[in-house]
Amino acid sequence: MKWQWKLGTFAGIDVFIHATFLLLIGWVGFSHWLENNNWLDVLSGIGFILALFLCVLLHEYGHALTARKYGIKTRDITLYPIGGVARLERMPEKPIEELWVALMGPAVNVVIAAGLFALLFLTGGLVPLAELGVASGSFLERVMVVNISLVLFNLIPAFPMDGGRVLRALLAMRMDYVRATQVAASIGQGLALVFGFVGLFSNPFLLFIAFFVWIGASQEAGAVQMKNVISGIPVGRAMLTDYKSLSPRDSLSCMAQLILAGSQHDFPVIDDDGRILGVVTRDDFLAALTQHGQNIAVSAVMRSNPPEVDSYDMVEMALMKIQESGFPSLPVTHSGQLVGIVTAENITEYLMIRTALQSSRIAVTP
Repeated sequence: MKWQWKLGTFAGIDVFIHATFLLLIGWVGFSHWLENNNWLDVLSGIGFILALFLCVLLHEYGHALTARKYGIKTRDITLYPIGGVARLERMPEKPIEELWVALMGPAVNVVIAAGLFALLFLTGGLVPLAELGVASGSFLERVMVVNISLVLFNLIPAFPMDGGRVLRALLAMRMDYVRATQVAASIGQGLALVFGFVGLFSNPFLLFIAFFVWIGASQEAGAVQMKNVISGIPVGRAMLTDYKSLSPRDSLSCMAQLILAGSQHDFPVIDDDGRILGVVTRDDFLAALTQHGQNIAVSAVMRSNPPEVDSYDMVEMALMKIQESGFPSLPVTHSGQLVGIVTAENITEYLMIRTALQSSRIAVTP
């Protein structure tokens, strides 16, 4: 179970809400009830949280729709208690494009805050900030203040916030992209140390931000370094070529024998003409074996229509297809014929061997 539910599709992008978001709603409602014993206050508190996350959702759409302008699709948007995540198919390749994609999220919050300020100013609804509380005061003004806070928080120059990507884009205009990422990540981790130190003596929430920033910076730097390492490597070099395949008529007992006889976990299913029909994964095999026994055909268990990868495609593209499709193994073809299987594990092993060979050459160089 993915622990998330689909809210709908808007502007061609699927929007999901994570199950833990309901815990936040429940906590807010319960806190308001304990404080006031009033259902109207409970509904007001929940309404404020929903309004806040509507602003977060619009923030993510700012990123997604700007990325679409540059030909980059958004897989989906998921709302978590700590914010929203828009999963882009890839990051923009040009620094100026990444700059605009990163800025358009906070820009949406600026527009919302400015619109609310204008409305409150024209209607005489503005009140001193001292009269506002987390659960009290003008509803619209609290939403305005939250949007301003979102802008300031997201523009902190540290990954995974938008400010870290803005900083990386600006640096990448003057230096190599990998180097720009390393510098931006180092700056972000430096800020994380500052937040952590200050949090020890003042606000414990800063410790959470420090941890969040430190991990985000490390992951971003690692991801870009990995992308740089695998760049330019064709799938044909990293794929598994010594593999077994199954016929759709084979039983699960046949697959069990193949698993026990070797180290292969997932098997392509091909018909008599050599066409790829699907893939049977080890997890699906074990689940079916438990429920139905070993005599059913693999055609009832296989996952149909797996994305195919050409042996001349780049490893980076293969990894992306593995992540997007949910298939742990993908068939590799050339000229319409099955020539191998590629998995994330194969790619990792290839990179380990390649790195070891490069290190050995450096070691023997006089």
